[in-house]
Amino acid sequence: MSVAVTRPPASEDRAKIPALDPSSELTSRLSARTALYTELRLLLDAAQASEGASYRELVLGQNCLARASASARAKLWKELKARYRLDSDDPLFGAFLQEWRRAGTEAERQLVAFVFFALNDRLVAQVSKEWLCPLLRIAPTALRPDHLAAYLNKLLEGDRKAGAWTQETRARIVRHYLASIRDFGLAKGTVKKESVRPALHGAPIRLLVSALLLAGTPLLQAVQSPAFKILGLEGSEAIDALGELNRQGALKFKMQGDVVELEVGA
Repeated sequence: MSVAVTRPPASEDRAKIPALDPSSELTSRLSARTALYTELRLLLDAAQASEGASYRELVLGQNCLARASASARAKLWKELKARYRLDSDDPLFGAFLQEWRRAGTEAERQLVAFVFFALNDRLVAQVSKEWLCPLLRIAPTALRPDHLAAYLNKLLEGDRKAGAWTQETRARIVRHYLASIRDFGLAKGTVKKESVRPALHGAPIRLLVSALLLAGTPLLQAVQSPAFKILGLEGSEAIDALGELNRQGALKFKMQGDVVELEVGA
């Protein structure tokens, strides 16, 4: 099955993928908590083992994430839903879930979750493409909080809403972003962190392609998209990666001049 054939109308979907919509607002949800990757993984495992219970029911009703009070469960559900959508009718969540289940290793699942998290948060996507990407490419190298803070301050200049975030909010975003990319396998270390360049896996690349096509990106533009910088791939490296995954049988890809054939479905 080709994602290019099955995508919904572009005008409807673009607003649903913040990282691919330059008009979407920057959000400060990372100031509250990290990416909650461990909780996401436990919830997806519980959903696969359940008999059709909704994600909301698993968190609030069945307390699959073991929170002590109803208010704590409600807060966690709100934050998980904001980060990962958790809607079976959402086409991007459906693409993520398919790739999560196709992933063969924990490292591949981590990267799928990171791509999905970044796609659903314009701030995370921008920081990852502009600040993290160069550091992934020279990994291992130090990930300095002060450098990230300086980048974040510059990014927020001129943004009417985000520019009003307090220094405390910005500091929490820096701290939680660095902790999150460690959870996703893109950094190592506790107090002092270093970048880890991700290995080439099929699932996160397929998810990125699916998102671009769901957003209505023409196929030729999709394979050349700067969105691949989320995974540390720049310029022609994305096309090289697609070619390698084609050789591995992880997807079908052929490109001759401006003619592109690409299928990522199972």
